[in-house]
Amino acid sequence: MNRKFKKCLITGITGSGGSYLAEYISKYEKKIQLYGFYRNQKKLEMIDSTVRKKIKFKKIDLMSYKKIKQNINEIKPDLIYHLASNADVRKSFDEPMQIINNNYKITINLLEAIRSSKINPLIIICSTSEVYGLVNKKDIPIKESQRFNPASPYALSKVYQDLLSQIYFKVYKQKIIITRMFSYINPKRTNLFQTSFADQISKLEKKNKKGNFLYHGNLKSIRTFISISDAMRAYWLVAKKGKIGEIYNIGGNSVVSVGGILKDLIRRSKIKIKTKVDKSLIRPVDVTLQIPNSKKFFKDTKWKPKMKLNESLDDLLNYRRKINSKKI
Repeated sequence: MNRKFKKCLITGITGSGGSYLAEYISKYEKKIQLYGFYRNQKKLEMIDSTVRKKIKFKKIDLMSYKKIKQNINEIKPDLIYHLASNADVRKSFDEPMQIINNNYKITINLLEAIRSSKINPLIIICSTSEVYGLVNKKDIPIKESQRFNPASPYALSKVYQDLLSQIYFKVYKQKIIITRMFSYINPKRTNLFQTSFADQISKLEKKNKKGNFLYHGNLKSIRTFISISDAMRAYWLVAKKGKIGEIYNIGGNSVVSVGGILKDLIRRSKIKIKTKVDKSLIRPVDVTLQIPNSKKFFKDTKWKPKMKLNESLDDLLNYRRKINSKKI
């Protein structure tokens, strides 16, 4: 199986994940016309300027079913990646209604707009390992059949998206594939703990503030990590080779704690770094084990991580150094 596409639409294209995916497809699949739904004009800068010129952007509030339907019918994409979501896990504890309402409404609006249109695109629903939530050691590594046990309002909103998409596949025969991505190194998104660590280190280095602290939350959570390039390649391969109706865990083999990531990044620092707990970063409930079984994805797409964790951390810190050198 090796599907080909002419028009690819990415929802949330100005988010960190969406922007990286657009850049990846633009680089490796030059014949595909890219379209992107976005909401915030300022965030267009998230996408590389040379790639931006190749994308046909549509400024849309995904809370508007009417606008989505209108634009879906105009574009007629044969591939849609649904990446749009408010993905701030910590914020979801403080504003659960806003996060849950947004994430469920934009998803049902999109799927209904597609159902009522005259097109039948392949839809990649980009879910998350957060849907598994609190998992017992006996259930590690986590399989796709693992029951949902969300540990945050954000995770609950993604459970809804996930289950809703399963219904639209079963009942309405939409061509849907669901991915549940585990942790990946994402240099653009500073509200992820690993990116926050690298961002703080680069700022302290720039100011040469040796006495200042790096602030962190829970360091005991254990996860696996893949590089941003491996994650985007996985998203593309699932569209090309994934089986319609399937759910895929996507994750690597590099098992490490959050504290381990922090130590690895501090070792790369040019100055001495002190650390301190910031209570505002502590989640009321936190996932402790996020180790995937990705064998089904490996088998169906032949994907495997290429970049080592050490290389990804080097790239992460250097990216934040470059960004902050322009700001300070």
